[in-house]
Amino acid sequence: MSSTPRPLRKLGFLTIGLFDGADPRRGHESTLEIIELGEQLGFDSAWVRHRHLQYGISSPVAVLAAASQRTRRIELGTAVIPLGWENPLRLAEDLATVDILSGGRLNPGVSVGPPIHFERVRGALYPDTADAEDFGYGRVRRLLDLVRGEAASDFGGTEGFEVYSDRVQPHSPGLGHRLWYGGASLSSARWAGEHGMNFLTSSVVKAEGPQTAGGPDGPEGSWDFAGIQLSLIRAFRAAHPDGEAARVSQGLVVVPTDSATPAQRAKYEAFAAQRAPRTRVPQGPARLLFAPDIVGTSEEIAERLHADPAFREVDEVAFALPFTFEHEDYVQILTDMATKLGPALGRPAG
Repeated sequence: MSSTPRPLRKLGFLTIGLFDGADPRRGHESTLEIIELGEQLGFDSAWVRHRHLQYGISSPVAVLAAASQRTRRIELGTAVIPLGWENPLRLAEDLATVDILSGGRLNPGVSVGPPIHFERVRGALYPDTADAEDFGYGRVRRLLDLVRGEAASDFGGTEGFEVYSDRVQPHSPGLGHRLWYGGASLSSARWAGEHGMNFLTSSVVKAEGPQTAGGPDGPEGSWDFAGIQLSLIRAFRAAHPDGEAARVSQGLVVVPTDSATPAQRAKYEAFAAQRAPRTRVPQGPARLLFAPDIVGTSEEIAERLHADPAFREVDEVAFALPFTFEHEDYVQILTDMATKLGPALGRPAG
């Protein structure tokens, strides 16, 4: 396995796209403006999160369709679409359509599992089939097959004046190689590798495996987030046909303050401090462990990332923008990421 740090090859960012329920257009427009700015600053990729029945992007494929017409170069991704809310056949059609419109720039990230608060939404989402729905890996397997051109129907040909295809149309040949799995467990990492997907690892992992023996960052018996994340990356690549060349993108919350005002710095530090308790012990029945947010100058952030064993084994990142900040904060953060942090991590400014 690799022990030599990989140079940063692709710099990306992730946004949740929050909006005011009384004025949703402005929030969506802000997201599109941020993606446009990302392209102007030289980012390689822009990713959007997915939220249902909340005040965040509920239809990332539609948002990225709009973004595809306002950009020309930047890759556009979803991190991630929870497939429990989706029909894989219909989603495959939407993804292929947007990929065609974007000129082959779409990077769809997905995850599996039952929809959040399923017992409260099942009547609206699956009124007749809730107990029969497969929310496991079989659902993503269906999507993979359909995107990659497997048959969706046992009929193809002409019927009267209508011409039918037996597979999803439009078909975008390269899209099947740009599907990502967002995973937090060893089983997910292995499954994604075995099925030839790319792997998204974020600021959330499952606390599994042995606890640490202690050290400068924690007492004996504490959980080592970076160590767990590293184990996911290595398990994924060990299972993937491409081995060490298999694509992995790391997503952490990093907030550079190089050009921030004193008021912005204070807000960023308060945000990170408020979220710090969840990084110390696993959270909830799923035992989720969160990475600490990193706030500081680009030089300080780069120093911490270069010491992160998981970061040392990836060459793509999608840094998550904090979801409660204002548009002008995102402009400052993205500008510092592109012009200060990227170069400090070894990627020349775009």
